Amino acid sequence: MLSCCYFFFLTNSGASPCGPVWYGVLLLLGLRCRMNEDTGSDYITPWQLSQVVDGGGIGIVEESKHVHFTKGDFVTSFYWPWQTKAILNGNSLEKVDPQLANGHLSYFLGAIGMPGLTSLIGIQEKGHITAGSNQTMVVSGAAGACGSLAGQIGHLMGCSRVVGICGTQEKCHLLTSELGFDAAINYKKGNVAEQLREFCPAGVDVYFDNVGGDISDTVISQMNQNSHIILCGQISQYNKDVPYPPPLPPAVEAIQKERNITRERFLVLNYKDKFESGILQLSQWFKEGKLKIKETVVNGLENMGVAFQSMMTGGNIGKQIVCISEETSL
Repeated sequence: MLSCCYFFFLTNSGASPCGPVWYGVLLLLGLRCRMNEDTGSDYITPWQLSQVVDGGGIGIVEESKHVHFTKGDFVTSFYWPWQTKAILNGNSLEKVDPQLANGHLSYFLGAIGMPGLTSLIGIQEKGHITAGSNQTMVVSGAAGACGSLAGQIGHLMGCSRVVGICGTQEKCHLLTSELGFDAAINYKKGNVAEQLREFCPAGVDVYFDNVGGDISDTVISQMNQNSHIILCGQISQYNKDVPYPPPLPPAVEAIQKERNITRERFLVLNYKDKFESGILQLSQWFKEGKLKIKETVVNGLENMGVAFQSMMTGGNIGKQIVCISEETSL
């Protein structure tokens, strides 16, 4: 028997805001795909009618018959039912050490979990960053769960300039004032292409792409020879009946080919051998104050729908978290 603490919506130092509780997170890609009969993916299954909805979550073990888990263990799962208590197959759970996040359990659903690993491993494997080479990185969806981490990790790994693209002035200010971005563009205000030319005078070397569509087409048009696109997500394309990664418009595809810009599908689950070292690196950066973590927390299982709608309209900064129930302190 497990008691739930936090949920996340599958899309991006002290006690947690609600104490050690059950958290949930909404991952945007996962939720959108799982609302279709065909998710278009072999690693995400569709939600079933009349069944409990599930998603990423973390909680505490109240009773266990599994050899690897005992009462009081904190565990996480990608398929945690949206309910306060649940009986789950122990083989689907992963034990977590709260000390890696200084007691912030929800961080295991964000910066010190899958979104953090996606950002870190994506940049390591597909970004081709070389410290001291004066590279410029652009991040779209820059105030989200992955984007807010990717820009910081880009700097930590050697990019000399990082520019974020997001949808509000509040988010732009946060990126530059708290998360270390050198500049931020509100795509809803002004001309994105002109602002990119201003903030990336030497062109773009690495693009961490969360959105696809017109914004990405604009960024790609200003990328340098032999530059690299990290395909983290394509949120603008998920409701379209197109293959993944979505094809580029002919003119943009021509630019990609002429400039030898890499654009390969990236799936973090293909790099499980790097998860342990990646979590330790993210934890170290966090504890050293080098990685700032932002999340948007909503309290109560009854507010799942509110949190989901807010996230789908860009209301979250960092990971969207739902705090389900409080437990005893760590």
